[in-house]
Amino acid sequence: MPCTSKAIPIDAIMRHALLILFAAVIGASSAPNIARAQGLPIIRDAEIEALLQDYAKPIFAAAGFGSGRVTVRVVNNDTFNAFVLDGAHVFIHTGTLMQAQTPNEVIGVIAHESGHIAGGHMAALRARIAKDQTRALLTQVLGLGAMVAGGVSGGSNGRQTAEGGQAIMQGGTNIIMKGLLAERRSQESAADQAGLKYLTATKQSGRGMLDTFERFKQQEYLSEDMQDPFIRSHPLSVERLARLSALVAASPYVNKKDPPSLQLRHDLMRAKLSGYLESPETVFNRYPASDTSLPGRYARAIATYFKGGPGALDSSIKQIEGMIHENPNYPYFYELKADLLMRAGKKARAIPDLRQALKLATGSPLIEVELADALQADGDAGDTKESIDLLRKSLIVDQNGKAYRLLANAYYKQGKAPEADAMIAQAYFYEGNVKQAQIFAKRAQSRLRAGSPEWLKNDDIINYKPQT
Repeated sequence: MPCTSKAIPIDAIMRHALLILFAAVIGASSAPNIARAQGLPIIRDAEIEALLQDYAKPIFAAAGFGSGRVTVRVVNNDTFNAFVLDGAHVFIHTGTLMQAQTPNEVIGVIAHESGHIAGGHMAALRARIAKDQTRALLTQVLGLGAMVAGGVSGGSNGRQTAEGGQAIMQGGTNIIMKGLLAERRSQESAADQAGLKYLTATKQSGRGMLDTFERFKQQEYLSEDMQDPFIRSHPLSVERLARLSALVAASPYVNKKDPPSLQLRHDLMRAKLSGYLESPETVFNRYPASDTSLPGRYARAIATYFKGGPGALDSSIKQIEGMIHENPNYPYFYELKADLLMRAGKKARAIPDLRQALKLATGSPLIEVELADALQADGDAGDTKESIDLLRKSLIVDQNGKAYRLLANAYYKQGKAPEADAMIAQAYFYEGNVKQAQIFAKRAQSRLRAGSPEWLKNDDIINYKPQT
């Protein structure tokens, strides 16, 4: 059967490029919060973020990133994937965290993505795509001109001219796509080598990184719609995998294992994600009653609450208190108990557990926000003031839309409407909704003291112009 071909519209070409180069192209947005502006379902959790920070900190230091320059964020998606959008964030899917059997597998992924950041790969690809988009458009214009000329002249010569126009369009776009993919493969190989360098510098094995790529190599034989996003955004080749394998084997730390304490935290993270994100039935199948491990009990305690029914909250709390009794210094069991109480509308009861969690996890901005939320429940003036102090402290180190909204609520209670509107403006701006942010910023600015810090922040929002 003869092979037929047709010209590919420019938008189709770029959609295909978006699929393959997701991590690069998505970063072209200049919204205040790039992830939320792109619609990524980011989830925040103090325990998980603390663990990922412990995974990433040595790697980031080895890569030469300054303290606090790069942050790991979790995307609620059950597929295995990780990517970077800019030079400040590594995004990891919940599917990656749940499927990774060991800390070293996740650390390997972070090391690889750090290689992309250190190499400036996303900026380079965005520049290349912008340039090639112009080239593709010129190719389309040339091809379209030839096709129009063929249609006007008619006859056999006209058909040949039109067919020549199609060939120009298709040939030009194929060259562009081949160039993009070649550059992407080159960057992937460079990120592998950089990642392994960081792992060696921190005396960690590259086995986890290799295991991850080997697990997904077989997916290259599947159609694109059946492939995991990881394989599409991280194109593999036999040569690349062989080179990576040789480099891992040559490391003096190839057989080094994760410390048992770190493995336990990893398993607790996976259990927590299962409990919160999967159906109770799935959780009880994954962690049956016969599994008496701490992670197994953790997952079931969460699933018990979400299964619902008479006594579900009490049963879940009893299970959590049993874990607290055995592990009194683990802050996140207290936090879990408080979270379930708050979900059940019992915020006042959650306050002592949140205070203990914050005492054990000193300076955790997310727990500070949770405690502030609980304190605002009864409307007491003293509790409102304490919540404001906690929220302002949390926002120094962690931008959080919920914190801004709670701060707005506290200011409204104190009769400070301009300050409340200013915080709502900050929340919208952080969340990527510039239009709403500017509405509230204008409303707040007219009643704030000119030149004050809040007035200046709102002025920045009012004058912000998203790049197109």
